[in-house]
Amino acid sequence: MHVHVRDDAGRHSLDVARYQAATDAIRGRVGDDLVIQVTTEACGIYAPEQQLAMVKDLKPEAVSLALKELCPDDACEATAKDFFSWLEAEGILPQYILYTPDEVERFVRLRDRGVIPDKRSFVLFVLGRYSDDLTGDPAELRAFLTALDDDTEWAVCCFGRTEQQAARLAASAGGHARVGFENNVFLPDGHSASDNAAVVRLAANCRGERPIATATDVRNLFS
Repeated sequence: MHVHVRDDAGRHSLDVARYQAATDAIRGRVGDDLVIQVTTEACGIYAPEQQLAMVKDLKPEAVSLALKELCPDDACEATAKDFFSWLEAEGILPQYILYTPDEVERFVRLRDRGVIPDKRSFVLFVLGRYSDDLTGDPAELRAFLTALDDDTEWAVCCFGRTEQQAARLAASAGGHARVGFENNVFLPDGHSASDNAAVVRLAANCRGERPIATATDVRNLFS
């Protein structure tokens, strides 16, 4: 479960206490039956130091990390390497967010050089975030996979009404998918989804022959 929290004014927040409260509320309903993944997304508000500090204070089970935010250039590599190594030592599952095939190639280079630990790699391909209407093109997935060119576990998230198409492609190609209201609020027929569960259910039903992973499956996959 990918989780964001907001402040009292409804703005994006990386507040540790709010994240802990959200995590406790989810655990109170489902126990350990979900892997809870928090985000470090900057949203133009937070500096890398604040993003790293939140994770170190919270110590979540899993966290999504935009590579271009936390390690935008060569000068940041030493700090990023220390942080990524700390995540591995703490048993925190990172998911590296990649927006373009060029970023995928950079991820591979950083991993090959040891900046990103080779163990437990998980990446997320984002389709459509910077297009004019925010709608992703599922056909772009092929270029991301070509750039990755190995057996790294990957998932896709796709903005707009093409979200379910991207989820189906991911399932057929051996990948995973992040779906939900953060990226899309529409059903494939153009109608508004009644709730977040509606789009999650659609993705679960279009997986083909692949089973839905349990939280235990996820933990074992990246252990």
